[in-house]
Amino acid sequence: MLVPIPSATVGAYVVEEFRPDEQDVLRRYFTNLDLPVFALVNLPEVVKGALFARYSRSAKSLRRLFLDEFVGELDIEGDTSIDATVGLDRAEELYERVFVEYGDDSVAQLGGVHLACEQASNLLTKALEWGRLASYLEQSTRYIAYDSRAGGRYRFYRDSDVLSSELGTRYVGDMDRLFDTYAELTPIVADHVRRTTPKNPADSDFIYRMAVKAKALDAVRGILPAAAQSNVGMYGSGQAYEQMLLRLRAHPLPEARNYADLILTELRKVIPSFVRRVDIPERGGEWVDYLAGTRTAMEELAAELVGPTLPDSDPTVDLVDFDPDAEIKVVAAMLYPYTDRPERDLEALARAMTIDERIRVIRTYCGDRGNRRHRPGRALERPFYRFDVLADYGAFRDLQRHRMLTVDWQQLTTRHGYTRPELVEEAGVAQQFDAAMERSHSLFEALEPSFGPQSSYAVALAYRARFSLNLNARSAMHLLELRSTPQGHPAYRTVAQQMHRAIAESAGHHAIAEMMHFVNHATETDLERLEAERRAEARRSELGLK
Repeated sequence: MLVPIPSATVGAYVVEEFRPDEQDVLRRYFTNLDLPVFALVNLPEVVKGALFARYSRSAKSLRRLFLDEFVGELDIEGDTSIDATVGLDRAEELYERVFVEYGDDSVAQLGGVHLACEQASNLLTKALEWGRLASYLEQSTRYIAYDSRAGGRYRFYRDSDVLSSELGTRYVGDMDRLFDTYAELTPIVADHVRRTTPKNPADSDFIYRMAVKAKALDAVRGILPAAAQSNVGMYGSGQAYEQMLLRLRAHPLPEARNYADLILTELRKVIPSFVRRVDIPERGGEWVDYLAGTRTAMEELAAELVGPTLPDSDPTVDLVDFDPDAEIKVVAAMLYPYTDRPERDLEALARAMTIDERIRVIRTYCGDRGNRRHRPGRALERPFYRFDVLADYGAFRDLQRHRMLTVDWQQLTTRHGYTRPELVEEAGVAQQFDAAMERSHSLFEALEPSFGPQSSYAVALAYRARFSLNLNARSAMHLLELRSTPQGHPAYRTVAQQMHRAIAESAGHHAIAEMMHFVNHATETDLERLEAERRAEARRSELGLK
């Protein structure tokens, strides 16, 4: 059964046009040709993976990218009779028989789908990426400029409730002005970067141009509003998608609830029975009511018990909870698989050791790490850390995508102020940047009384959001070493560096922090992406690629 999609939902998106010959090719591999959500079928797994990887750094839609860069490399002669846009009734019958034999949940973990989710606001992408049991690639703001228009309009979500209100005209006008400012400042900042960071003669024009572009886009991305649309490629099991659909249907944002219908329609074309429970009233219906009901009750109770927002005086990164005995317990956990002793005995042994003896165990377990991808074993999952973080929304959108942690966040507002990159001031465009922030704040204030969560569409990515990260030491090693690399965005590099210092100094876990020795605490970087672009060019040269 396909879910009817409201015309208002479809009308919120730009429909891409394809020539008849292009449609003939596309319908073999994509479950529709005109909606922002579609599944990929009848393609080798390696092609789907490569397509999604390229997708994250391209301004093109996935279908256009496939036509322009992939279809010429594939043998599609044998696929002429396939039409993926037609629902698969026989698949439905087959899955039903399997379910009867083996049960829903176990089988639903074994069937996966590559799904493209396009034209999703930055608020919606966070809801899509909430689940741990799926893989996501989101379009990057440092490789793709948001200064172009699709279908004659800037790429931001147009909420139908807002557009039909007395604030609708202002919403579109203010959004257009924010994008205008972004488009105006990008080349100015890029010119400043070129003037202050000359090209190394050893570098090609291409990698220098890409590094300059990334630095300029990093600096101005804070002007983009949360309504700015992105593309997300994902791969997940039937069970992961079922949980996603339930969350989206209970979500306070109408965009999320509408998008759930788009996703369900496409999934029913490829894994129909895996998501059959979603709109059964006594199954999915009750789950959605439960999720929505508890959220509403908590919102009301929090409003009753918690006072109004106060000016922020808190640190950007606050380590609010950790185990004081973590280093003793981690030593016991490190020894555990190499002995036949109970863990309580090993913990008592570790507690009786000298500091030097514990450090010897920790360093031996850590070994000689050649790079940040060499990570020690699961003993590092014994210690945990909980951080309360206040950082700009751009940094949050990068940090929250890590799967092996618990993340929760508060509504995006303008109440916590914003961060202005130093590069913006150095380029002489601070006044224009600040004017954009004031426009964002004013629009948010106008929308909030009537539209609640939808008012967050107006908030620029430079505004700060509060979120919590709860993670073990092994996950921290991965996150902090990755997000502190010189090629990372300065906003999240600062957060990663502060988290690492808090583990060492606030928690006093110096030995654990020492294990994370690929955390980079350098503060000055000229062109963050330059080394990464050099390595990429070297790999292309080795492979004989242009």
